[in-house]
Amino acid sequence: MEPLNIALIGCGTVGGGVAKLLLKQPERLAARAGRPLVLRRVVVRDLDKQRAIAVPRELLTTDLQQVIDDPSIQVAVELVGGVDWARQAVLELLAAGKDVVTANKALLAQHGAEVFDAARRHGRAVAFEASVAGGIPIIAALAQSLAANQILAIQGILNGTSNFILTSMTEGNKGYADALAEAQRRGYAEADPTLDVNGADAAHKLAILAQIAFGVAVPMSAIECRGIADVDALDIRFAGELGYVIKLLAEAFLSDDQLALHVSPVLLRRATPLAQVRGAYNAISVVGDAVGDTLYYGQGAGQMPTASAVTADIIDLAVGRSQRTFQTLRLWNDNGTRTRLRPPDAVRTRFYLRLLVDDRPGVLADVARLLAQHQISIASVIQHETPDETEGTRVQLVIMTHTAATGAFRSAAADMERLGCVAAPAVYYPVGD
Repeated sequence: MEPLNIALIGCGTVGGGVAKLLLKQPERLAARAGRPLVLRRVVVRDLDKQRAIAVPRELLTTDLQQVIDDPSIQVAVELVGGVDWARQAVLELLAAGKDVVTANKALLAQHGAEVFDAARRHGRAVAFEASVAGGIPIIAALAQSLAANQILAIQGILNGTSNFILTSMTEGNKGYADALAEAQRRGYAEADPTLDVNGADAAHKLAILAQIAFGVAVPMSAIECRGIADVDALDIRFAGELGYVIKLLAEAFLSDDQLALHVSPVLLRRATPLAQVRGAYNAISVVGDAVGDTLYYGQGAGQMPTASAVTADIIDLAVGRSQRTFQTLRLWNDNGTRTRLRPPDAVRTRFYLRLLVDDRPGVLADVARLLAQHQISIASVIQHETPDETEGTRVQLVIMTHTAATGAFRSAAADMERLGCVAAPAVYYPVGD
């Protein structure tokens, strides 16, 4: 059978993993694809760089135009990362009549509509399983396996770096800085971890999942995003005392035709499945109206898990499955939808609140009175007794609330900071079920 000719755009960590699979396992992949998968060209920045996988010299080039102008190449695999250069490259490759596989979450989150429109105009497909959660087949689950469902909720641990840091803080009693340093030593965090720890990486992935699951365009500005850099070991300990752990969650909830989206540290009950996801692993909970609760778990990053997802997309293109999936996604995106984005302040949830307050009579009453003024009720309180010799100093007051509107709670927290008995900014996180 006629081979499927492939070009790799980038041969770094993930690209090297894809090259390894294509070059080292051709017979097995051909059996799965029903035709040979042939690596014809590899675009790199430096021809002489030492690589973990020995790519034949004749396949290497620094010139993307060689791929664009080669009519024998049917599939281009974009693995360079970044947005601007990758966007232009993908658009040119599609215009040249090539299907595209990409793991570039930032590109799709920011320019997905443009990329998909270009693919449709040129009669090509874009496959992007590896753009979210590495080796976990969550795109296929949403686009194919759960297609009969109205998706009601997505909750995901989508960033392995942040989850590793929070696990280290929880289980190793480390502070944030020490946990981050350990993640960097072990290769789970970049030298500049900003996109991982500020929640942006998880937000990019959530935008992609939400567009597939709910059929609604999600600009990045619509996702309220808070990272983990300000998570204090004190809150990790108080959460544990209450029976919870803190996880960075990317969440999307559909209710009354309104979609709420956010990325934030969230308190989860210790016994729940997502709370038990440790280290650099990812997990995604998806609730459908017919199927009910489903859970997807695995390695969300790393060379071979991500290369596995990329190569699976190549196989799907070889057998025509990706093209059919892409057509299905087009139908979802072309149809009108009543779904609208819910303003963050209108989202209702429970909250964990920590205040540094004066240790004197009447403080709890003042705080409770202020919460009541904002229609917020208290579910439980922790305030540890201070030793006699420190009586009259300051103590930590921890409150768990019942469900409240986010806007009302934030207003209450701002008002509390103006109380004379409150000595530091309020610390608060949403509480999951």
